[in-house]
Amino acid sequence: MEAGHKRGPEPELRRNKRRRSFPPATESQGATILHKTVSYAPHPLPARQFDRDTTQPISFYLSSLEELLGWKPTSDDDFNVATTPLAERQPPLHSKRPRTLVCHDMKNGYLEDRFIQGSAARAPYVFYHWQYIDIFVYFSHHTVTIPPVTWTNAAHRNGVSVLGTFITEWTDGGKLCESFLAGEAHAYHAVAEQLVNIARFYCFDGWLVNIENTLSEAAVQNLPLFLHRLRERLQQALPGGLVIWYDSVLQSGELQWQNELNEKNRVFFDACDGFFTNYNWQEEHLERTRAQAGERLADVYVGIDVFARGKVVGGGFETDKPLRLIRKHGFSAAIFAPGWVYEYLGKEGFLQNENKFWALLSELLPTHSIGALPFSTCFCLGMGTGRFSAGQEEEVGPWYNLSGQDIQPLFTDRGAPGETGGWLCTRCSLQDAWNGGSCLLIQGAIPPEADQVAVRLFSFQLPAPPKLFLSLLYKLEASPEVVVALELSTRDTSVSALPGLATRHQPQPLTTPPTPPLGAAPRLVPSLPPPRCYELELKNCILQDLALILSCRQLGPHERRFTCRLGEIRVLDAASPRLSAPQVASLQASQLLWHKTLGTDQLSLSLTLRWSYPPHQARCFRIYCQGAASHGGRPLPLLQEPDLLGQAHATLYRVGGLAVPAVPAGASNQVAFFVEPILNEGFTVDRSRWGRLELVYSDPPSPST
Repeated sequence: MEAGHKRGPEPELRRNKRRRSFPPATESQGATILHKTVSYAPHPLPARQFDRDTTQPISFYLSSLEELLGWKPTSDDDFNVATTPLAERQPPLHSKRPRTLVCHDMKNGYLEDRFIQGSAARAPYVFYHWQYIDIFVYFSHHTVTIPPVTWTNAAHRNGVSVLGTFITEWTDGGKLCESFLAGEAHAYHAVAEQLVNIARFYCFDGWLVNIENTLSEAAVQNLPLFLHRLRERLQQALPGGLVIWYDSVLQSGELQWQNELNEKNRVFFDACDGFFTNYNWQEEHLERTRAQAGERLADVYVGIDVFARGKVVGGGFETDKPLRLIRKHGFSAAIFAPGWVYEYLGKEGFLQNENKFWALLSELLPTHSIGALPFSTCFCLGMGTGRFSAGQEEEVGPWYNLSGQDIQPLFTDRGAPGETGGWLCTRCSLQDAWNGGSCLLIQGAIPPEADQVAVRLFSFQLPAPPKLFLSLLYKLEASPEVVVALELSTRDTSVSALPGLATRHQPQPLTTPPTPPLGAAPRLVPSLPPPRCYELELKNCILQDLALILSCRQLGPHERRFTCRLGEIRVLDAASPRLSAPQVASLQASQLLWHKTLGTDQLSLSLTLRWSYPPHQARCFRIYCQGAASHGGRPLPLLQEPDLLGQAHATLYRVGGLAVPAVPAGASNQVAFFVEPILNEGFTVDRSRWGRLELVYSDPPSPST
């Protein structure tokens, strides 16, 4: 789909959904009642932040230096602020080991991913191999590329830093650079300050700087000073932030890609956190770069163009070839446009091709570990065909929202069906995913000579609490001879412990699940038993790996094949305070837009909901509505059950094109909105702690009254 296509999200009035059956609820303490008069006067929303056709919030870029210098955030920018903090990870990003950077470049960006609340895209591009990468760059050819908030939320949840792009190109780019680099320091200081302000406000982690145009002598002399200023101010505003330079212009001002670090471009490397080489290199370029980089080998990101344009090594399904050379010399890797598997090979079979591509690279890519609890994942890719809650399907139809992507596991692809010695494959699957998004599909065979296989799912590197709570939701298909268990490995930290020796724990399921926090309940899944729950007491140790063990009930002469679908895994500190679930507070509505179709009584409403909730305690919010007509000017009670409108990943949500009952003359109607928090631990919250807003609306009085 080309950029600018207006398909976008489906308005609420056209969605195909099923109503959820709610138990009787007590009156919400945070209820708000709002009275409004219907008005059809146009109140256009800012075109930069909202889609003109649907009024849905969108991510955006800046096209000029004037837009950059004039940028000032307003409340309309709140939709674009990432709400997921950068997750702790081990080893830290700034350790000396080689890193992996992915530079996402697809049709100039801002496609379906620009819709902050998601869209109804049927076959979108998603990236989910986060455990293998360290830095994600969102790239486009717009002057200032602000990463769409959905990408930042997904990357941060998986411990990956996100960079935007500041780019100037060709003749127009040269004019732009001269206007702020060729003069006094205050000019390039102002540009650096605005780039820092943008990264800080939208909560991403830095910039890739790409100057692909010639520069005058005055401009190129100031360029390292600009980079140094940008890096210095970014570190002050966002500790750990990054500025990475792309191999393009030289210290002479000429535009000449070097495909290496050398004396002609080293001045820019010295002013930045990293250097991203061009792609047309051979091994001799790496050898010369190694001599230049010194102790900063890991700060050189050697570029790999997956599209294999120009005289490059490898590319496509041979991207492992250049990666082996890069690792041989100790450099970091910059994998450019891995969306090749989608853009070039096509949407059909995308997930299979994506898994194949990263499986070829996985042994060459060091992984990073989860560094903090609580830990919870449903393996959702940020796309699916429905959503479930309280054991019932709430919405049917395709949906795409990367903010909804969960922490992703390590993937395994070992052997093939029919091979001796068994085989094992893990991949995300949208088919038969009972959570409405995706599940982790594990398929394989236990060889006759073995009694089990282990599937390593997640790596941890953090001190173990005295007691852990774990839960597992799974479905084992047509495998009666196979048993499923969780295994957690730890490393003893006591003085007498042998270094590197791991202890493996396989806790037994609890007969009675522990009590969730006051006002919360575990999530249920239709047609499945409750999750298996475990408790494990630990002492003086470090959590290492979490694995799924599939074992045979008894040995036999033949291999035992299995298919297992994982729907959720949670690892929590069992001793953490179980306080009552917070109340959604201060639910308000603004930016109301009314529309009435000519010749009909069909009335639709769009509005923005905002509320308060303690930071970082909810993984998301579900938004519902409930409406009823009135008769003879007397409002009737809200009889129907609430309908799911969508899901929010911040404390605001834009309702668009919601069908509401028309208002008879001299009467009023009402519609209620509900906000349900889903806690980080995966618990749902009692309805008494939801936010509730009742909107009472009426026609304006006629001029004769």
